[in-house]
Amino acid sequence: MDFLAEYASFLAKTVTLVVAILIVLAAFASVRSKGRRKSAGQLQVSKLNDFYKALRDRLEQSMLDKDRLKALRKEQAKSLKKQKKLAEPKPRVYVLDFDGDIKASATESMRHEITALLTLATAKDEVVLRLESGGGMVHSYGLASSQLARIRQAGIPLTICIDKVAASGGYMMACIGDKIISAPFAILGSIGVVAQLPNVNRLLKKHDIDFEVLTAGEYKRTLTVFGENTEKGREKFQEDLDITHELFKNFVARYRPQLAIDDVATGEVWLGMAALDKQLVDELKTSDEYLSERAKVAEIFHLHYSERKSLQERVGLAASASVDRVLTSWWNRLTQQRFW
Repeated sequence: MDFLAEYASFLAKTVTLVVAILIVLAAFASVRSKGRRKSAGQLQVSKLNDFYKALRDRLEQSMLDKDRLKALRKEQAKSLKKQKKLAEPKPRVYVLDFDGDIKASATESMRHEITALLTLATAKDEVVLRLESGGGMVHSYGLASSQLARIRQAGIPLTICIDKVAASGGYMMACIGDKIISAPFAILGSIGVVAQLPNVNRLLKKHDIDFEVLTAGEYKRTLTVFGENTEKGREKFQEDLDITHELFKNFVARYRPQLAIDDVATGEVWLGMAALDKQLVDELKTSDEYLSERAKVAEIFHLHYSERKSLQERVGLAASASVDRVLTSWWNRLTQQRFW
């Protein structure tokens, strides 16, 4: 027993010491950070032509013997020198990526990437967006679409490439493109609006639990999770959904007038091959195929805007993102958020 008591005392002292050291280090880091300006984000630019060339060079090194490889490199150098003398400056292709979640969080980076390229791009250039999204919140994807509309308004050709999915809010973004290119089995469409929530009012009544909802304004709250829903509230909620759907349809029809909008705005989805027949897309091709072809005649630059974050911020954001995904998923099931 004496041994256990001594060990417990030693362990408590050790833990106390470690905690004290961590507090001092945290306080020191906090003091240092106060004297520094918050780091701004950074635009990272890489040339995809170099990436494709490196792939080809590596393959040639593996497959050709030394003499053949030397002769090939000499021939390529001569050809490149000749092209530089004769050819006009190549057009530029700016490549952006959008990997969409429910909140369209990638909009924050995309807006800065678009602002940057608009300072330099001309009508002779092109913007290619590699888009992946199954949709999400109406206001979030509305903002993302408005950012893409800036490219169209500037008169710069916009091509949307979809390899996997662009549905609901994702297709709302895609339709802004001058050209939509889809992989043969990508999922497209879902031009509709959905909202759902449970109601546990009967369960509360069964256990004699009252739930009060006080509002100012007749339709401040139409449907609720805990209160008793009324037929009038349901009708108003459905009316709001119908209005949102009509706005969605009009938006898509504005950018793709060739669509028979009433036929495709049913909430259904189609695979790429069927979507081509419906004119939801213009061409069947993967983004890799399209960009590798464009690399032969244009300079291709990949843009990615990222915020500079400290180690503490990166660790904290990783943890909070995991929790946020879980909580957002469940909260959206319990509330009346509207989704494209």
